[in-house]
Order: sequence, then C-alpha cells, then structure tokens
Amino acid sequence: MTRCLILSWEYPPIVEGGLSRHVRKLSEGLVLQDVDVHVLTRGDERMPAEEEREGVIVHRVREPRRPRDLGEFVTWVEHMNADMLAAGVELGDRFAFDVVHGHDWLVAVAGDHLANRFRCPLVTTIHATEYGRHQGWVETHPQSYIHGVERWMANRAERVITCSHYMRAHVSDIYDLEESRISVIPNGIDPLDLQPVDDLAALRRRFAAPDQRLVLLVGRLVYEKGFQLALEALPGVIERLGDVRYLVAGSGTHEAELRGQADELGLHEHGTFLGWIGDDVLHSLYRIADLCVVPSIYEPFGLVALEAMASGCPCIVADTGGLREVVPNEDVGLRFRSRDPDSLAQMVERVLTDDGLRNRLVAEASEHVLRFDWTEIAERTAAIYSRLGRAAV
Repeated sequence: MTRCLILSWEYPPIVEGGLSRHVRKLSEGLVLQDVDVHVLTRGDERMPAEEEREGVIVHRVREPRRPRDLGEFVTWVEHMNADMLAAGVELGDRFAFDVVHGHDWLVAVAGDHLANRFRCPLVTTIHATEYGRHQGWVETHPQSYIHGVERWMANRAERVITCSHYMRAHVSDIYDLEESRISVIPNGIDPLDLQPVDDLAALRRRFAAPDQRLVLLVGRLVYEKGFQLALEALPGVIERLGDVRYLVAGSGTHEAELRGQADELGLHEHGTFLGWIGDDVLHSLYRIADLCVVPSIYEPFGLVALEAMASGCPCIVADTGGLREVVPNEDVGLRFRSRDPDSLAQMVERVLTDDGLRNRLVAEASEHVLRFDWTEIAERTAAIYSRLGRAAV
C-alpha cells in the first residue's frame, strides 16, 4: 500500500476557497484507491490535533495569528511552514511515507524538506500562479517573492500536476519547465455534494419576482475574476430586457470597488451583494438563478461554472484559460470574448430570451459534468504516486 503525506494550508472545517474542498475530495478518493492518506494542515484550538475523517488521517498544527497586512503574509506563511515541518518530522518517525504531495506555494518549503528527509518523491499541484493572478506584474514584494517560490517549487518537484491543459502550458512557459514533467488532472465535482436549502421558492422570492430574471455572479471578489466586466454589461441588459436582477455572492479585496462601481452605474436597486455565504446557500443560489456568469480574466479551471452546470443552472463564461475546457462547446454553455462587456451582454441576452436554448444547455451540461468524476481523478493521482515509487526503487 502506498502511503502519502499531503500538505495543504486549508482543509475542512477551514474553508477559504476551492483548495480546501479539492484536497478533501482528492484525499477521500485516494483512500478508496487503497492509498494510506495523511493530511498535514493548520487548525485552531477548537480542532483536534489528529483525527480520522472518512478514512483520511488529518494532522493539524496550531495556526499562527493571521496578519491583516498583506505585506506580513509572507512571514506568516514562513511561520506556518516551520510548524508544519516540525510536525511532519514527528510524523516521519511514526510512519514511512512513499510520497509527499504539496498544494500550491503556501506549503512548498515544508514539502521540500520533508520529501528530502523521507527520501521520497515530491509531487506539487499548482492550482494558480502569482504571475497569472497579477497579469504578469510580479516585480514588487510580496508578488516577486511568491513568484520565485512557485518557480523553485515547480522545478524542484519530481512531478507537477495542473488542473487544465491551459495551466500546463502556462506553468511550462513562465517557469521554463518541460511539459513532459507536468500532468493534467482536472478538478472534480460530485453533484451529490451540491445540496440546497429546503425552501428554494422562498429564497427565490427574496431576490426576484416570478416575472424577473436572475443573473448570478459567484466567487472571490478580486480583479482577476472579472466581476467589474459583468457589472459594466448589466445596465444595457436591463435597459433592453427590462426586469433583470443580479446577485453577487462572495467577498474579497475588490468588494468595495465593485460596490462603488454598481452604485455609479445605477445598479443598486437592481441587485444585491451578499458577501461571503456558506455552501448550502451557494448551492441553493445556483438552483434559483436563471443564469450564472463567469467573467474571469485569469482562470486556471472554472469550478463555479462546473458547479452551476451540475446544479441545473445555464452558464456563460469568458473565452479564456481553463474555462475553455470546462465549457468546450455551445452544447453545454456559451463563451463570450474575454474582457469584452458588450460580448458578455449579448450572450446574457441570448440565454435569457431563448427558453429552448436554456433548456438544451441544462440538459447537455448535466451529462457533461460527469466527466469530472472524483474517482477517476483519484485513480490518476494514485497512478502518479505508483510510477514515482517504482522509479525511486
């Protein structure tokens, strides 16, 4: 049996983004592939230092106090890595690990040291890059530091995993890494996880009347997610179609600017900024919305689009990055020109005014999402562990 140590800066019940959900589902899937899975992550005093969850042994180090200043974040990450390294060394005295698998730059230093100490291969999954998040502007601190760590991490690992073919080419290009060292394994989705609240009709009434159409925007409110483009497109859509409402679900550093933009565009009375919401409410919003829009400027994969499609909500996405692989054709969803509010508006109007199109997209997407199955994703990841283990012998 292969025994792996997975490092992640977040794991349920700590959920700050899609990474936590990804690592949990992957870990649980690997257990079903007869892999002995240990996850090393952070936690607080309310969480057990060690527990078994769905067959996964979770080890938590007490997280250092989170700084509010972005400039201090790198120091916080270094502290967390030191704590993870110390905990990992103790785990190595108890267990013989065959592979170390780190997720993103946040755990790169600890992952490197532990793989060296255990004399085993290092796998790293790069979910996104600092270069992509900041449109290539990585000359100043802390972006320059993070970009440097990511470059070193990618070249240090025996195997790099990315979530899309777009990301494989992107990582290969910016880190000068041979594509043959990079495996593409998409993110997964389990439609059974997308459980809504009980009274969807009441939730719908909170945000839209029966004769109004409801457009949903979901995600971290940061520049690269492109919500500013969707807001710019909405006034024209509302003028031409009449009663269209919108919801913005999420929080982030760009939130105040987006709220100000909505006010300037006269959108305040046409929609709602919900802020951060829990999964049960989010899954319900997909089911009451008439359309989900994913307007990202930079998008390694596009999990929101996948969740929307799995929930029966038609979806339009920017024609960029991994979104082209999540929405590969007009059978399952529509794509608009990236960074183009006019193109976005045209696609919104097309879906909202064509019931036949909307019904077809929903029907085809429900089959399409089955391609992103966690069992297959775990199988492919376990196969990488096995190949690296054989190569190390």
